[in-house]
Amino acid sequence: MSTVLETEEHQALRAAVAALGKRYGRDYMTSVVRDGAHPRELWTEAAKLGYLGVNLPEEYGGGGGGMAELSIVLEELGAAGSPLLMMVVSPAICGTVIARFGTDTQKRQWLPGLADGSLTMAFGITEPDAGSNSHRITTTARKDGEDWLLTGRKVFVSGVDIADATLVVGRAEDARSGRLKPCLFIVPRDAPGFGRSQIDMELQAPEKQFELVLDDVRLPADALVGDEDAGLLQLFAGLNPERIMTAAFGIGMGRYALDRAVEYAKTRQVWKDPIGSHQAIAHPLAQAHIELELARLMMQKAARLYDDGDDIGAGEAANMAKYAAGEACVRAVDQAVHTLGGNGLTREYGLASLITAARVARIAPVSREMILNYVSHQSLGLPKSY
Repeated sequence: MSTVLETEEHQALRAAVAALGKRYGRDYMTSVVRDGAHPRELWTEAAKLGYLGVNLPEEYGGGGGGMAELSIVLEELGAAGSPLLMMVVSPAICGTVIARFGTDTQKRQWLPGLADGSLTMAFGITEPDAGSNSHRITTTARKDGEDWLLTGRKVFVSGVDIADATLVVGRAEDARSGRLKPCLFIVPRDAPGFGRSQIDMELQAPEKQFELVLDDVRLPADALVGDEDAGLLQLFAGLNPERIMTAAFGIGMGRYALDRAVEYAKTRQVWKDPIGSHQAIAHPLAQAHIELELARLMMQKAARLYDDGDDIGAGEAANMAKYAAGEACVRAVDQAVHTLGGNGLTREYGLASLITAARVARIAPVSREMILNYVSHQSLGLPKSY
C-alpha cells in the first residue's frame, strides 16, 4: 500500500514493524489460540523495540509519538497476520487517558510499565443493559470516607485475565447538582469484590472476553483518574484512540486477507491462465484494495487531528475511520475467502477464522449504526430519534 503521505520516520517504523510481524505471522497466532495461550513472545519483543509505548510520553519511557505511530504498529502487525488486540486497550485507551489526565503518582505508577509491556491494563465500559448507550451506565461509585465504593457489572472486557488492573467507567453523584456523572477508576485485578467470568465466544482470538462483577469494591481516593469533574472529557479522550486503533486493526486484517487472495489468484490455474486474469476475480480484489486505502486515509486524518489536540475534529474522523475500516475489512475477508473457493474454508490457508474476526471491526467498540447516528446528528445536524 502507498505510504507517500507519511514521513520518512513513519515509513521506517512501518517497515520495521512489518519485519517483526513476518517473523511471527499467522501461524504463530493460530498456535497461540489453539493452545489457549497469549502472544507473550510477540508482545514482549514489540515492547522491547519500543513499539507498544510509541504513543506515550518520553519522560515515562514511551516514544513520545501519538496515535499516528501506534496505529501504524497495529496495522502492520495485523497485515502480517499477528495483530495484538490489547494494543487497542492498554497503551491506546488506558495509556492515553492516564497520560492526559492522571495524577503524577498515577503516571509514575502505570505509564513506564504500559510503555515497556511489563504492565497491562484492561478497559471496562460496556454493560449488559446499556450497550452503546453510555448514559445508561449503572456502575456507580459512592464516597465512603476518603475511599470509593464501586458497584456494577461490565461485559465484553478484553484481557482481564492478563491485566494488572482494569480502567472502569462508572458514575458518581455530583455534589452540587445531584446528577450522576462519568468517572474513571483504576481497579487492581486482586481487589476484594472484583469478580470475573469468561464469556464463551465463537471468536477465535488469544484475547479472552469477560464479564465483570463489582460488589462494593473499595478503592482509595487516588484510584480516581484525574479530576472528578473532568470524567466526560477523559472518557472521550480514550474513545477516540479506541476507534482509531480499531480502524488500524480492521485495515491490517483486511490487508492480510487481500494479500493471501492476490497471491493465490496469481498462481491458481484452472483454465489456461491464472484465475487473477479474469475480471470477475480481479475487479472485486481491486475494489477491496481501494476501500482499504480509503479507510487508511481517514484513519491517518483522525490520528493527525487527535495528535494535534483537536478532540472534536478527531471525534468525527475517528468514527468515520472506524466505520470505513470495518466495512472494508469485512468485504476484503469475504472476497478473499471467495477467491480461494473451498480452499478459503480450510485451516491450511488460514482465512476462514477471519470471517468471524472481521465482524469485530464492524461491531466493536461501537456498531456501524451508532456511528451513522453520530454522523447524521453531529456532522449533518439531523434530529435525533432517541
